[in-house]
Amino acid sequence: MFERRRCKLAACSLFALSMLGIVYLGYFCPDGQCALSSTPHTPSPHSPISSQQSKRIFSGGRSLAEKVETPLNRYDFNIDGQDVLVFLHIQKTGGSVFGRHLVNNLDVDPPCQCTKKRKRCDCHSKQEHIWLFSRYSTGWRCGLHADWTELTACVPEAIDQLEENNHHSKYRFLYITILRHPLQRYLSEWLHVRRGATWLEAKLKCNGRSATLEEVPFCFEGEDWSGVTLEGFMDCKHNLAVNRQTRMLADLSLVGCYDGRVMTPEVRDRKMLESAKQNLREMAFFGLTAYQQATQYMFERTFNLEFINDFEQRNSTHAEKNNYTPKQEERILDVNRLDLELYQYAEELFLQRLHSMQGEEQDGKNRAKQVEDPVLEYSDDDSDDINDEYEDLPQSQRRSRRRTSRNSHAVHNNS
Repeated sequence: MFERRRCKLAACSLFALSMLGIVYLGYFCPDGQCALSSTPHTPSPHSPISSQQSKRIFSGGRSLAEKVETPLNRYDFNIDGQDVLVFLHIQKTGGSVFGRHLVNNLDVDPPCQCTKKRKRCDCHSKQEHIWLFSRYSTGWRCGLHADWTELTACVPEAIDQLEENNHHSKYRFLYITILRHPLQRYLSEWLHVRRGATWLEAKLKCNGRSATLEEVPFCFEGEDWSGVTLEGFMDCKHNLAVNRQTRMLADLSLVGCYDGRVMTPEVRDRKMLESAKQNLREMAFFGLTAYQQATQYMFERTFNLEFINDFEQRNSTHAEKNNYTPKQEERILDVNRLDLELYQYAEELFLQRLHSMQGEEQDGKNRAKQVEDPVLEYSDDDSDDINDEYEDLPQSQRRSRRRTSRNSHAVHNNS
């Protein structure tokens, strides 16, 4: 009798261990690749990582937490103090929608004062302190779509000029940005340029000077690049759309700014990517276009602020409606491989921080549960942004300014 009971117990134990093994493999191998495999798994652009996969990084199955410290950023944002949100707005990442949320949807006292038919709002505290530095509040003070290199060199002085003081050392600048999957972002920029956008007014400043025309030649002749095909857009080797997110987040002074002769392309790419990752990691906050609810949730918890209305995940874009071939997709991802690696890193870091916040705050579970189904396609209704570089000019002056842009930017506006 005793032997029979012992056999039954052994059989039950083996069955339980087998079931645990199945659950374990299902947890670590949701897409059929075993976690013990030496081949690293990188999700395709159409298959973003799930919350379970986010526990692993994209090389060797090691956790990001094993490589870098990922502390949760917490700032008790003081609108009446000396805190300033600085929004680094990268083209075609959904930044226009997020920027409008900051001026129209943030529950602050007093709220930003916005006037119809005027893009900029007055965002001042009761002490007349400017607490938001962005396109829709202060305008393009540091240049059209200024990058990390331009903003960090320009913002303190720009705030001093706006507030008419010379004590910028007392401010606490909190940098924020939004990232988007490189495939959709690149396609969106191509379609935007095809409709007539140029961003010719961008200063591209670094180490006190703007890029020269020899360093960054234009990809088109005439007023703009209207009607350009996707192949034509990809063929221009000087196209600033390539790896735009990496370049705009990196400290370009580390790679000789826009002078490609300083180092080899391989060394330049590596240094630029490392710098972009570091700056992203050290930013006060960054969100992802594919995770609208989670981006809202994390912003509110990071700064102890609330939005009045919830963010919406719009599932239709111009890029989604466009037909492109698998070969074109492969080429886009290849030329934007720095942005692809940066985005994978950002998504991993974003989800790790999100899960840590969820673990700390029980009330965050309902709001953030939708991160299980990220949406790569996103509608950023910015058709009006085609003329964003001329938005401060009267309509009558915009066309004449456009005609002379190329000549006046022979050195990309060194002033």
